[in-house]
Amino acid sequence: MFNKILIANRGEIACRVAATAKRLGVKTVAVYSDADANAKHVAVCDEAVHIGGSAPKDSYLRWERIIDAAKATGAQAIHPGYGFLSENEDFAQACAAAGLVFIGPPASAIKDMGLKAESKQLMEKAGVPLVPGYHGADQDPALLQREADRIGYPVLIKASAGGGGKGMRAVDKSEDFAAALESCKREAINSFGDDAVLVEKYVQRPRHIEIQVFGDTHGNCVYLFERDCSVQRRHQKVLEEAPAPGMTPELRAQMGEAAVAAAKAVNYVGAGTVEFIVEQPGGYERPDQMKFYFMEMNTRLQVEHPVTEAITGLDLVEWQLRVASGEPLPLQQQDLRITGHAIEARICAENPDNNFLPATGALNVYALPDCVTFERGAVRVDSGVRQGDAISPFYDSMVAKLIVHGDTREQALARLDEALAQTHIVGLATNVQFLRRVARTEAFATAQLDTALIPREQAVLFHQEPVGLPLAAAAAVAQTLLKERASEGADPFSRRDGFHTHGVVQRRFEFEFDGEHAKALLTYERGGSLHLAVGDGETAVAGPLVFAAQADGIELQFAGQRTRAAVYAQGEVDHVFTPLGATQITAVDLLAHAGEAAAEGGRLTAPMPGKVVSFAVKAGDAVTKGQPLAVMEAMKMEHTIAAPADGVVQELLYAPGDQVTEGAELLKLVAAEKDLA
Repeated sequence: MFNKILIANRGEIACRVAATAKRLGVKTVAVYSDADANAKHVAVCDEAVHIGGSAPKDSYLRWERIIDAAKATGAQAIHPGYGFLSENEDFAQACAAAGLVFIGPPASAIKDMGLKAESKQLMEKAGVPLVPGYHGADQDPALLQREADRIGYPVLIKASAGGGGKGMRAVDKSEDFAAALESCKREAINSFGDDAVLVEKYVQRPRHIEIQVFGDTHGNCVYLFERDCSVQRRHQKVLEEAPAPGMTPELRAQMGEAAVAAAKAVNYVGAGTVEFIVEQPGGYERPDQMKFYFMEMNTRLQVEHPVTEAITGLDLVEWQLRVASGEPLPLQQQDLRITGHAIEARICAENPDNNFLPATGALNVYALPDCVTFERGAVRVDSGVRQGDAISPFYDSMVAKLIVHGDTREQALARLDEALAQTHIVGLATNVQFLRRVARTEAFATAQLDTALIPREQAVLFHQEPVGLPLAAAAAVAQTLLKERASEGADPFSRRDGFHTHGVVQRRFEFEFDGEHAKALLTYERGGSLHLAVGDGETAVAGPLVFAAQADGIELQFAGQRTRAAVYAQGEVDHVFTPLGATQITAVDLLAHAGEAAAEGGRLTAPMPGKVVSFAVKAGDAVTKGQPLAVMEAMKMEHTIAAPADGVVQELLYAPGDQVTEGAELLKLVAAEKDLA
């Protein structure tokens, strides 16, 4: 076993590797960028070396600096994590040339599996089933169009060097192919430095099921069963689970053996994942009829590896370290067993209600359920951040991974919902409530799985308000009263309990909730009881308000509902978390906002910090509402900025390649005058 390793990554995965290394008595070296100087992964490692600027190209992708850091600190091996350099054969070769062990597969395996077209040809020779498609070297757009027409629509265009859901476009009809191809190639060249693509039949009602494989230097190779990763947005995974619901022993064996054959075809060593697209010709009710096709192989440890650890009882990072140090696999195929069911939810800094727009900001509140971290348990949270840390625009938007394990899928689902309900993040937008809604859909609960689950269930997933104004207002009022009570002193005039020698006292509250103005009237009744009325007219809700402070928030009773609520005030905004879900309500101070005017119109601003990729218009162009104007890139994803109304472009204020801050004005748009005739 190694004495010291360098972890060529950041965030959660660096912390994950460090946790296993520490348990094994292996010293660790972290590397960090300017933005990560105070990051968690720097703190948990034994040593840390600064390697450059905040952008990945200036730090985490500079493998020569990483190798220098390893040699300078006496590290014997480098663990690449996932992302960044984990699937870069040049880096793997450079490690070997420098006398360092690359904790991963041989460079040749990375190369063979890194290009999708070439890997498909290899798999065909190995007898692994393939989706019909074109995987050739000729990249003439006219040829690609003809091949797509031959295969039959819908088709999927995929960057040959792609991964992580980037560089992919689904095309439904022939006339849309050329534009989709151009967009895909642009994203591919920007993300991977290679714009080669392949074209495949877009499988209907597909499931995404992957097999975890592991090989050693002694010729052994096993599969550690499967993970279902069908719940996706933008071709990126949202929920993953193991084992795959509905999987038959026969199909598991077939897919496992095909995955091992794929790994052996490239002399694979270490942890890898063979991804299959699975067709359901018999529908959701006949999983026994599923057919699988090779999609790609990821030559690294995967984000979702904890669900495999949960059902197998193994530490896959430990296996990585043992195999890389020359040991044989700890277990053979006949020794591996599945125990229970595990589900992983990816908690990301993003706004699902706004097309999953990435979010940045500080984790002002980062409260988690009772859990273990970086080890097996009923509830596990793997995270590379702490309360107070900032989520920057430079890296992936993932905040944490929440993994639950139960004896059955039903038990795991119940634990997932409870754990997500107890996850309170304030300071930036996250997908926590969205994840709860996905997991609670009938489709997911009954395992009617395919990659279109989210679009299919969008009516119950987006723009939901689970708490409602009455309960949100009651929680906000209760929190205000508790704060006031906490500030009371011995002076009777500091008391805010509404005591009067005669009559009753009423207190008015003003709120903004779900884009609407709302009022609440609190009455201090004789005897000390409270009565709250929320709203006006027929929609008004009124009743006694009863509450008490608890260790985990407020025990609250109002209008026939009894619940627990945790309220976190951020300026005027109260973030309210309940078992039903979470919401925000703004306490309006009318005096503080007196004289404010509406913002100046005609401005088009960046919705998040990032890079301007391109403009689709120039000064003087007339545009219509919804027309694409510009493309921005943030957190490894492209986002199209569309015209909010008809008008004329007056001026472009940036050039492609420029970095912009959130709220920066990208261009001036003069709105078209309305026809008053």
